[in-house]
Amino acid sequence: MKTTNRTSLNPTRLLVVGGSAAGPKAAARARRLDEHAEITILQKSPDLSMASCGYPYYVGKTFDDRNMLLCTPTGVVRDPAFYLAAKGIVARTNTEVVQIDREDRYVLARDVVSGEEQRLPYDKLVLATGAKARRPPIANLQLRGITTLQSMQDADYLRQIADKGHVKRAVIVGGGLIGIETCEALRLAGIEVTIVERLPQLLPFLDWQLARLVENHVRQRGVTVFTDCAVASCRGEDGVVKSVELADGTEIECQLVVLAIGVAPNVELAQRAGLKLGANGGIAVDDYMMTSDPNIFAAGDCVECRHLLTGQTVHAPYGDLANLQGRVAGENAILGPRAKFHGTFQTGICKIFDYSAGSTGLSADRARASGHREVVTVVNASPDKPAFMGSGLLVTKLVADGETGTILGAQCVGTGDVSKQIAIWATALKGRLTVQDMVDADLPYAPPFSLAIDHSIASAHIMQNKLDGRMRGVGAPELQRRLEAGERPFLLDLRGPDEYEQMRLGVGERLIPLGALRQRLDELPAKGDEIICFCKISLRGYEAARILSGLGWTNVSVLEGGIVSWPYPREK
Repeated sequence: MKTTNRTSLNPTRLLVVGGSAAGPKAAARARRLDEHAEITILQKSPDLSMASCGYPYYVGKTFDDRNMLLCTPTGVVRDPAFYLAAKGIVARTNTEVVQIDREDRYVLARDVVSGEEQRLPYDKLVLATGAKARRPPIANLQLRGITTLQSMQDADYLRQIADKGHVKRAVIVGGGLIGIETCEALRLAGIEVTIVERLPQLLPFLDWQLARLVENHVRQRGVTVFTDCAVASCRGEDGVVKSVELADGTEIECQLVVLAIGVAPNVELAQRAGLKLGANGGIAVDDYMMTSDPNIFAAGDCVECRHLLTGQTVHAPYGDLANLQGRVAGENAILGPRAKFHGTFQTGICKIFDYSAGSTGLSADRARASGHREVVTVVNASPDKPAFMGSGLLVTKLVADGETGTILGAQCVGTGDVSKQIAIWATALKGRLTVQDMVDADLPYAPPFSLAIDHSIASAHIMQNKLDGRMRGVGAPELQRRLEAGERPFLLDLRGPDEYEQMRLGVGERLIPLGALRQRLDELPAKGDEIICFCKISLRGYEAARILSGLGWTNVSVLEGGIVSWPYPREK
């Protein structure tokens, strides 16, 4: 393929607007492909290559050295001197691009300190202007003590608050990724935290049941949570926030409010230049990260890209995607359109105290909305490795196409290795694998790392049993709705008496240990009546269901995920 890079006598002039993630990656990729190109990064803020996903952990004192947010893996700060010496790239901080002239191919750059303006010509331009924090329609957001966690300056401000210890109570508006991570950071600093989320759940990328398990864990760590509720206004004295008022009139005293309702693509510059925007408000790009102008590429949180399962465009502001997109943009700006970024499954993960929560692909509802006629789900709860190796709990919800067996998505929460599970399922999605492909996947095994049958493979086994008609499952939300409606199916708890005394649902279940089931069949209802079997994780529940089905009971189901996946209050 013909390349577009020039010789040392006529070098390509590449300007990169934005110096956080996608921009520096594009510039670095371009330099590795063309030693002669004139590459300049223009960054409005005073910092470069900020690890913005690390802000909450700096605030929460996981580490104390601010420079670690700006360092290479070997500990060198990525400042303008580093970029010039190590990469031959001119990086200009405190420099805002205010205009793009597409016809004459130059940008108008303004020094934010001196106000001086300068025209900078380009042959190719990469826009990596990132995203900006959304601000909800709440009264009095100008009060001091109200902030976001979007920039290094925000992180510095919150870290000072954590260090000084003057703030005793904080309210976080929004229970998504940023809100959850900020919650942990402030709580670890000894601050009383309240989360207010207008949706019915935290972490909207999860289905309600798994999100509720996370919420229960958050509450156990002393956090107050309001869901299905909005903040109406902030109140202050002498210009400083003192409380927030909820839509229902509840007033919460606080000295700090963090706005964490998500981000929007920062596209004002692109919009003024007449570049095409997409349906979600981001810059429209093709697989080459090329905009509607063939001389301008864009990457990172300012763009929208294709969802690989639905074909629709989405705004996916993830740090890893920004780097991948920046790499493609930098290569194509130098060599012409050759490298591709194919799209996203919107894979994400977060940590909240001892829990992790992640997802990839489609939820059941979104799969149905995307045209899949038969969508099947299973919930699997099990340890991530043997108990003698210090296991942690995993609860996975797997989504598949009931007609083809193709895996459509997965969600996982728990104290175990959630990241590994989501990585496995994201790779399965990338490979367009089916449930059948996964039931004998050759994954690494040793007791320090997994069970002999990894949690992911066990999830595939459960889905295979369901697709083959060997198991009928009942989800916790479905059972709870039926109980609230007055239905009373026969609930069969297959655990031992000691386990029952330590923890139980308390919804009218009958305890018959699995080992005694065949001797106590006379205690069961008629063979046509409904029986729902379960145990701690419903492994024994499935064993009992197979026994009863083999003995002629025709209406036997398994409570998927067992007691540990039950998101509602329990008797014990």
